[in-house]
Amino acid sequence: MLSERRLQVLRAIVQDYVGTEEPVGSKALTERHNLGVSPATVRNDMAALEDEGFIAQPHTSAGRIPTDKGYRLFVDKLAGVKPMSAPERRAIQNFLEGAVDLDDVVARTVRLLAQLTRQVAVVQYPSLTRSTVRHVELLSLAPARVMLVLITDTGRVEQRMVDCPAPFGEASLADLRARLNSRVAGRRFTDVPRLVEDLPEAFDVEDRGTVSAVLSTLLETLVEENEERLMIGGTANLTRFGHDFPLVIRPVLEALEEQVVLLKLLGEAKDPGMTVRIGHENAHEGLNSTSVVSVGYGSGGEAVAKLGVVGPTRMDYPGTMGAVRAVARYVGQILAES
Repeated sequence: MLSERRLQVLRAIVQDYVGTEEPVGSKALTERHNLGVSPATVRNDMAALEDEGFIAQPHTSAGRIPTDKGYRLFVDKLAGVKPMSAPERRAIQNFLEGAVDLDDVVARTVRLLAQLTRQVAVVQYPSLTRSTVRHVELLSLAPARVMLVLITDTGRVEQRMVDCPAPFGEASLADLRARLNSRVAGRRFTDVPRLVEDLPEAFDVEDRGTVSAVLSTLLETLVEENEERLMIGGTANLTRFGHDFPLVIRPVLEALEEQVVLLKLLGEAKDPGMTVRIGHENAHEGLNSTSVVSVGYGSGGEAVAKLGVVGPTRMDYPGTMGAVRAVARYVGQILAES
C-alpha cells in the first residue's frame, strides 16, 4: 500500500496533468499544492510511484504523467464524484423535460452528455427484455387485417401487422383488446406468455384462429432478438484531444462505429452501478487510449439500459462521473413520469 503522502502526490499529479496537459515535475507540484514537504522529498515519492507503475516519464522531459494503473488508483481511492451545481441540475432537467417521445429523450440525452463532458456520449435505448407492458392497442385495418401496437413502460412503441385467417369484427376486436390488457398491462415481458396461453379458449371457435395469430405476433415481438439500439453523439469532441491518442485517432473512431463494441463497453444493464474502464481495461484494442464512464438508468429504481461517455484517459473523472450520474437520474425520472 502507498503511504498517505504518496497518494497525495499521485492525486496532485493526476489533477495537474488533466488540467494542464503537460507532464508534471516535482518543483511545480510543491509550488501548486500544499504537500508540506520539500521538492527533494516529492522527487523521491515520484520515483517510488514510477517504480510501482503509477506514473511514467513520457519522453526525456523532467515531468511525469499518470499511467492507466495510476488513474485506476485515483478513481478507486482518491476521486469523489463531483456533484452538479443547482443551476446545472435545473438546466439538465429543463432540457430533458422538453422531450416529446422516447427517441427525443435519447437524442436530447446524447446531446446533453456530449456538451456537459465535451466527450463522446453513448446512450442505449431501453431494452425490451427488461421492460413491462403499458398497453396493447389493436386496430382494424381491413376485415382480416389488424395492427398490433405494443407500448412499454419506458415509452418504447413497437408496431406489427397481423393477417387474420378470417374476418374479425369490431366487437370481437374490442373484446380481445380488453381481455388482453387486463392480463398483461403492468406485467414483465417474461411473464406474458404464461398469462395469455389460455386466452383463445375464451372466444368462439371461429375466432380462435385470429386470437391465436394476434397472440403469436405479440409473443414474437416480446421474445425476438430485438436489436439493441444505441445513439452516439459528440465524436467531433475527440479531435480536441489529438495529442491524447498516441498513434492516430482512426482506431478510436472505427471502434466507436461498431455497435457490438459499444454495447460491451457500456456493460450489462442489469448492473446499474457506475462503471469506469480505463485504457487497457477496455478489451477492444482501438480503445486502449480511452476511458469509458457508464451507469444504468431506468424508472422505478430498476435499470433498463446504460448511458455513458468515451474520452481520453486524461479525463476529469470526478466531473465526468458527476455529469453521467446526474443525467442518468433525470432520464430515469422522465421515463417514470412519461
